[in-house]
Amino acid sequence: MCFDTLKAIHYRQRDRMAMPHPNTLNFSAGPGALPATVLAQVRDAIVELPETGVSVLGMSHRSDWFLSILDEAERNIRALLGLSDRYGVSFLQGGSSLLFATVPMNFATPAFAPPEYVISGYWSARASAEAGRAAAHRIAWDGQRSGFRELPVLEQLDVDPRAAYLHYVSNETIEGLQFAAPAHASTVPLIADMSSDFLSKPIVPERFGMIYAHAQKNLGAAGVTVAVIDRELLTRIPGSMPHILDFRTQIAHGSNYNTPPVFAIYVLTLVTRWLRNDIGGLEKIQRINEDKAEHLYAVLDEMGDAVTIHARRPWRSRMNVAFTFGDARLDRAFLDIAEARGMRGLEGHRSLRGLRASLYNAVTPQAVETLCETLIEFALQRA
Repeated sequence: MCFDTLKAIHYRQRDRMAMPHPNTLNFSAGPGALPATVLAQVRDAIVELPETGVSVLGMSHRSDWFLSILDEAERNIRALLGLSDRYGVSFLQGGSSLLFATVPMNFATPAFAPPEYVISGYWSARASAEAGRAAAHRIAWDGQRSGFRELPVLEQLDVDPRAAYLHYVSNETIEGLQFAAPAHASTVPLIADMSSDFLSKPIVPERFGMIYAHAQKNLGAAGVTVAVIDRELLTRIPGSMPHILDFRTQIAHGSNYNTPPVFAIYVLTLVTRWLRNDIGGLEKIQRINEDKAEHLYAVLDEMGDAVTIHARRPWRSRMNVAFTFGDARLDRAFLDIAEARGMRGLEGHRSLRGLRASLYNAVTPQAVETLCETLIEFALQRA
């Protein structure tokens, strides 16, 4: 551990820090932090929407107001991603966990070889297991032997060119692993669960057959899941699919086939509006997110053997930083100090334990400085 470096960082940060608002100190992996401006609008809307005089919780999903919200939500996502009409956008319910089942139900048809799955951590393992209940599938890569500390290069995987699709989770929230963007489109449709890094950086949509992401990381409140689907894939869906589980149904009805989660879609609209208007787009939020992650990793790296970061360096996530002091008592002691300073959500997942800081879009650089300052003080006190 380089104590001189840590002390220098400590004094530099201490001199410029002010106490952030408590809501900005939410490092939870999900539901995660929301932008302060969005929270203020949501607070008012629960009592009375300025446009209608009625609470957002009581607004009809058939009202002109909500139809305009659905329209804006889709327009914002299309604008942020640079999405062409080749793709349909739908707002679904059930989270990624429901899509773990409905993706193979829709696309794993006898006309193609079995879909292939990358198992890179807890959530992709869940996705693969659930897919196995719906259809035959093949494991293209499994990182369990390495303890889920590294990732493959997607383009180098040995995938059957006749496979219905290749599925992966772009960012593993529990292990703190994040894939690099695919370098080019594949002959096999690429389906990505982007729940924890969707809209945190630009992507090239044309390299994907489908992208899906539940909202409670970077998009808003729990209850809605965004699905971006290549319309060519929709032609593969069997006619026997139950209407409510058929992606064509949701897109054809503008995400209003049955009562959608009005409140969650409203919050998502506010967040995407914030990304477009206040932040200035995905290139700018990417730079902010990179700076936050680099700052935290630099502090942890300076601690040397006192801290273990779960992910190996090339695959470290910018969204979720999983680490431990190597002793459950030390981890608990740090959590107690962090909680006393207003920080929440730093406990590691029950499957991995330790600590985890989630740095989603709405987590401010100031909040990350507060976390880093607390880490440095904790380390110096135990030197």
